[in-house]
Amino acid sequence: MRVQHCCRCNYESNVMSTTVVMYEVVDNIAVITLNRPDERNAMNNELTTALRAAWERFNASDERVAILTHAGEHFSVGVDVKSPAEDFPACVPNVGVQLEKPLIAAVSGWTVGGGVVMVQMADLCVAADTTKFMFPEAKVGFTGALIAGLAARIPHKVAMELMLLGEELGAQRAYEIGLVNKVVPQAELRDAALKYARRLADNAPMVLSLLREFVRDVIPRGPSEHVARGRLAIQRVRRSDDAGEGVASFKEKRKPRFRGR
Repeated sequence: MRVQHCCRCNYESNVMSTTVVMYEVVDNIAVITLNRPDERNAMNNELTTALRAAWERFNASDERVAILTHAGEHFSVGVDVKSPAEDFPACVPNVGVQLEKPLIAAVSGWTVGGGVVMVQMADLCVAADTTKFMFPEAKVGFTGALIAGLAARIPHKVAMELMLLGEELGAQRAYEIGLVNKVVPQAELRDAALKYARRLADNAPMVLSLLREFVRDVIPRGPSEHVARGRLAIQRVRRSDDAGEGVASFKEKRKPRFRGR
């Protein structure tokens, strides 16, 4: 096993420092852990910023597969209602950051709102038998609507039941409708996810990448997903060095020296 790392540290250590998102390397697998257990991994600005950084690190790394999991009893209760993330879509895999390699979600306990969206965007999901999925936005009176794409991933009527009623969906039912690949006892969750990941890591990376790319063209995206992806792409350009260079060259009345970053 290679050494472990934390997402926001500039050193390597066998003991990870406390942070809201942990990045651990197990052989050639990235294990990314939501680490606000006292808040049931509710997603505030700190967590979403760190999670986005973890996705970018994974893309740039030699790790072939990522597992998204959690500390504590619950995967996530979604966006933190006490201190909500200002830009939740920016941390959603394959929305805020397009992943170039496979992602496995490994969840247990409450998986609510944005937590369901994370599972929706993963390639595979292993769930503990304690997992309870819920999307309660219709009950609380607000929505970001990223969940809409779920109707292209599981049976339409079941997706509508989850979204419109906002009621609990158990792990076994989630398996039966195809939201989850495997249900295991809580104690076996990490090992089951690593077993999937090792099998994926042994396969041809170019083939995995091509198949994932083609599948992206097959699965429809919801309107909010399109809006989020477009807005984030525009933000990347506006925040780029080239954008600053364009303004500076105009003010200085010279030809701009763009560098493509």
